[in-house]
Amino acid sequence: MSLKRVVALIPAFNEEKYIGATVASLAALPEVNEIVVVDDASTDRTAQLAAAAGARVISMPRNSGKGAALNRGSADINAGVIMLLDGDLGETAREARWLLEPVLAGQADMTVARFPPPRRKGGFGLVKGLARKGIKFYTGLEMQSPLSGQRVMTRQVMEKLLPFASGYGVEVGLTIKAVRAGFKVLEVPVQMTHAETGRDLKGFWHRGRQFCHVALVLARAAVK
Repeated sequence: MSLKRVVALIPAFNEEKYIGATVASLAALPEVNEIVVVDDASTDRTAQLAAAAGARVISMPRNSGKGAALNRGSADINAGVIMLLDGDLGETAREARWLLEPVLAGQADMTVARFPPPRRKGGFGLVKGLARKGIKFYTGLEMQSPLSGQRVMTRQVMEKLLPFASGYGVEVGLTIKAVRAGFKVLEVPVQMTHAETGRDLKGFWHRGRQFCHVALVLARAAVK
């Protein structure tokens, strides 16, 4: 296995609107050797469109959540550098090259995408605030985008972080694990965009679940 072999790992559930453009944009990056999409039992054409765009698709037998999809995919890839990306980035997935550079150059063990300000108002910052304070409390690391799922890491980091936490707390959990293990974590500004939840019932329900999952991950970190 080449230490510079790069594989993009994308967990996806009902992302037919964006997944084709996401995969195609990543495939255009010369550093990326393979794109693996873990279809989390989507009920739309996510799997078909991902495959048509050039990804290798792994299908989950039932919807199990982001963490489980990442765990399944990580067991079936061969790479020295792994990119964890969301399926709804669309054409802005090409910005992942800025996350790759510091890792390939040995300047960081894991990079995290720092998104620009949201295009519309979502929640009130409670989940993000909890994640940021929790990470700082346990590691001392100040993060602007603690919930960002767009990351690049070495194989050594991934092996140390597995298994990934379940649910929406996966990013917070892996950040705390990585810093505690002595790896260098670096936030990198990018111009990525993705589907955003608004201030409606669906959005508040999503953020409520996210808050609970993050709180659970932080509670577990206290006893590890």
